[in-house]
Amino acid sequence: MTALPRGESPGPSAADDDSVVADEPATAPAPAEQAETAHDGAGEATADGPGEEPDVSAPQENTAADTSTEGDATAAAAPTEAEAELAAQRELRERIEKRKAEKEGPIAAGTKLSGPAADLLAAVRAVESGEKPGTAFFDSPAPPPARRSVPAPAPVRAQAPEPVRVSRGASPETVAAVAAVLAQGGAPEALAAPAAAVLGAQADEALREDPWQLLSLPGVGPEQADTFARALLDTGCGPDDERRTAALVGWLLERAALQGHTALDAEEVRAALAARAVTDPGAAVQHAIAEGVVLVFQDGPEDEDTDGDTDEESEGTDAGDQGAEPAAEREPVQVLLGLDRYALAEESLADGIARLVNACEKDADWAEAAAAAPSPSATELIRTAAAHGLVAHTGGEAARAEPAALIAAAASLGLRALGATHSVDGRQRLADAVGDASAAVTLAGLLSGTEGPGRDEEGALALDLLVVLDAPQLDVETGAMLVESLADGTRLVFSGDPGVLGSAGAGRVFADVLAARACPQVVSRTPDPGPIGELVSGIGIGELNQVEAPGKEVVIVPVRDAGEAVHRTVQLVADSVPRAIGVPSSDTQVITVGHGGSAGTRALNEALKQRLNPGPGRFGGFDPGDRVAHVPAPGRTVPGVVVSADAEGLHLDCSGSPVVVPQERVAASVRHAWALSAHQAAGMRWPAAVVVLPGDAAQGLSRPWVYTAFGRGERHLSVVHGVDQALPRAVAQSPAQDRTTRLRTLLEASDG
Repeated sequence: MTALPRGESPGPSAADDDSVVADEPATAPAPAEQAETAHDGAGEATADGPGEEPDVSAPQENTAADTSTEGDATAAAAPTEAEAELAAQRELRERIEKRKAEKEGPIAAGTKLSGPAADLLAAVRAVESGEKPGTAFFDSPAPPPARRSVPAPAPVRAQAPEPVRVSRGASPETVAAVAAVLAQGGAPEALAAPAAAVLGAQADEALREDPWQLLSLPGVGPEQADTFARALLDTGCGPDDERRTAALVGWLLERAALQGHTALDAEEVRAALAARAVTDPGAAVQHAIAEGVVLVFQDGPEDEDTDGDTDEESEGTDAGDQGAEPAAEREPVQVLLGLDRYALAEESLADGIARLVNACEKDADWAEAAAAAPSPSATELIRTAAAHGLVAHTGGEAARAEPAALIAAAASLGLRALGATHSVDGRQRLADAVGDASAAVTLAGLLSGTEGPGRDEEGALALDLLVVLDAPQLDVETGAMLVESLADGTRLVFSGDPGVLGSAGAGRVFADVLAARACPQVVSRTPDPGPIGELVSGIGIGELNQVEAPGKEVVIVPVRDAGEAVHRTVQLVADSVPRAIGVPSSDTQVITVGHGGSAGTRALNEALKQRLNPGPGRFGGFDPGDRVAHVPAPGRTVPGVVVSADAEGLHLDCSGSPVVVPQERVAASVRHAWALSAHQAAGMRWPAAVVVLPGDAAQGLSRPWVYTAFGRGERHLSVVHGVDQALPRAVAQSPAQDRTTRLRTLLEASDG
């Protein structure tokens, strides 16, 4: 039995905001909204004026409340956090490619030695070459203790007080040259800056030689690229032009990555090419592989003989052999196509996980620390982490106390222990749970070097134990960078709630680690408290149950259409929740399914701004006091408040850290954020959340979406409900693996 009242039947459905970007006119979308695709509907919604105030006195069932994911806005001024993060990614890829090259090339004698063996070999060679006399090594002092013996945890680096300045784009000369080429081909001038940033200083020449490189820009579809190519090349191009087909294959894989896939089935790619007027999709795929646009992988059992010479063997096989498996019953080999960046990241992550698992000190004695743990689940986690290099920990919001207990226990043993979260809000909650502000950082800040203990002389993070909370938000590239940064012997714990939405970037690291059983798994037995916790726990197992909410923790507000949904939402945030619940508007977050549509984030933000902070938008559409979301890097959203603006750019206060966004970057990376999508809100919580479910959002609902959104409110959850029975249906449907990845296969192979 569901607690949600029957409402209006769903109206015209809208595309899921978190789905792949559809073909649109050739304009570059703001990165603040690239991670989730707008489900644009007809009409704009504004507050309808005075009306009946929503009743917050009747406790009812749940709905979703998510807010924008916070990134770390505490980076130093030079270099910026975004620049440091990009540099770290480049270093990671170079390291991966170097390792792969070393594996394929000859190994010089002694180059793989380490520790005392390497020192002994160096000493022998020094004596043989005459560089040092043999007596120099007779009374050598004992080697210094290993860095693992450092007892005291390193403090978190002090954050720079000066504002973070977002890096600027390409040079004006390059942008002007690209704009000239775009004008010749009839493409919008607004694409000049993104093209120069993506294609580099010679972007104009690259576009003249291969106009379909325009497809590498966000928001550009095949139709726009084809029109641009015809304008530049006239009759010198066609649907089977190899430049076009190669670009289409890459575009399909890039578009899939926006949905979280790191690879696609080859049959899907060929079918998509055929739908784009490619007459020979198979040849187009082969050409893309030969040109290095994509890599090809085979997952599944392979026949030993793949050249077709199987007739003689089949004739000589006794039909009655019990061991013979009919060819029709053999599982077919799945052929996957993937971009090299994600293939390298998945392979590096799998190798790094295997290294951490095998290099851990298995006989560590943490019995005393485990006995002092505050709960049985925390005791189990501490004991498991003591004996293994990699551990997966699952649980809800209340279960975050268990990783906090592990960090405190490791620190009490003199180990360098640290917890990394997805957002600044998560970092603060973890620091409060541990009781030590230096024990928590954001993952982005840790990898960029603006937070945490820094790196040792070998370039590894100076840690003995790292706990990564909000693990479902970890994408494969960040995961590879993280594991590459950990030294042998470092213990790594992935902790998170497997029911929430996945990462904004490609991959499903946490889910693949769990599915591959690559390490011991500790399942928390600590339930989330209160009516909201009871409601969310039921959703996690597919049940939308009625809950008792004597303190008005859960309230349902039925609406008939999108206009009424916007009107009721504004009343809840501005009046009802502050008066009845005691939570101010500044601590209430609105969450909805998509950015577009009559009740999407754009319409809701417009209505909420008019009510909560009216103004002319004199700073590029923003006024002081506006709640905004800043995107310093793709996939990361940092909530903030507008402070002022000047010649430098827009000044923001992001969780106490000043950020300056240059004028030319404001339109692309800053937007209003009274209302956010569930993906943006993952990893964060607010005292109160208002989840808006208009009729056209029905097809955008899923169990993970509802689970994530409903869990964002700490004290109160209001559901503006207009999707009728679509909500219980979405919760009841079993969530299937919605991302194609290779990490699970790689982990299972390395374990075998």
